[in-house]
Amino acid sequence: MTDISRAGVFPLGDRAVHRMGYGAMQLAGPGVFGPPKDRDQALAVLREAIASGVDHIDTSDFYGPHVTNQIIREALSPYPDNLTLVTKLGARRGDDASWLPWSEPAELIQGIEDNLRNLGVEALDVVNLRIMGAIHAPSEGSIAEKFSVLAEQQKKGKIRHLGLSNVTSAQVAEARAIAPIVCVQNQYNLVQREDDALVDELAGLGVAYVPFFPLGGFMPLQVEALSAIATELGATSMQVALAWLLQRAPNILLIPGTSSLAHLRENLAAAELSLSPDVIRRLDAIAAKTPAHA
Repeated sequence: MTDISRAGVFPLGDRAVHRMGYGAMQLAGPGVFGPPKDRDQALAVLREAIASGVDHIDTSDFYGPHVTNQIIREALSPYPDNLTLVTKLGARRGDDASWLPWSEPAELIQGIEDNLRNLGVEALDVVNLRIMGAIHAPSEGSIAEKFSVLAEQQKKGKIRHLGLSNVTSAQVAEARAIAPIVCVQNQYNLVQREDDALVDELAGLGVAYVPFFPLGGFMPLQVEALSAIATELGATSMQVALAWLLQRAPNILLIPGTSSLAHLRENLAAAELSLSPDVIRRLDAIAAKTPAHA
């Protein structure tokens, strides 16, 4: 079995978690909507993740909606003492599977109650405020009113730690003036490098950075170049992309998602993949949209 501890640990709230975690988004049906095609497989994926040492699972009650959290509860409750469940608020699903904002104070409070009920917990370990922005990219604007709602719920004991998703550096600073944050979840990968400065800023603050879409935004030439490097290393493109993220900064936590046991094992194996300085150089050349050659 893969030893994910080789990727190290980083603080997430009051716990040090393995940097290789798991994202539960794909446990719902197609388009992250409705029940999974194979519920037994979804349960098995979660249980194997935990058996493999994963102690950090990312989820949301708007995955499904409700489906993913209910599957997590069925598979893992009563939860291991060292397991940190990270959920997020700020959106809901329309009847047509659309993604809609849901971040008025009463909506955020309802979202907390939904997560508590469907996960079957008395308090949520970490709650990220998901700012809709440009859907997969942040946009400037005050988040103080929304974040203050979560900070008040934290004081009431409903939430242990707070985080942010799809935000800018200015929004991080605005939130931190209201209450401490333990993580930021934004789109970031080998070629989507807009958050380079934010990753380093958060590392200096001891705040975890959790990238989503580790293979999103790649152009055909970039895919070809990444695939060539992966073939040389005897790895998959996803494994190389995940290993690059692990080596990019010590505060990066990974949450690759899948509903397949085979893909889960492949993703976790990236924790054992070490990239040489030359490979890092060639991968960074891909990021610059300049195909690198050996």
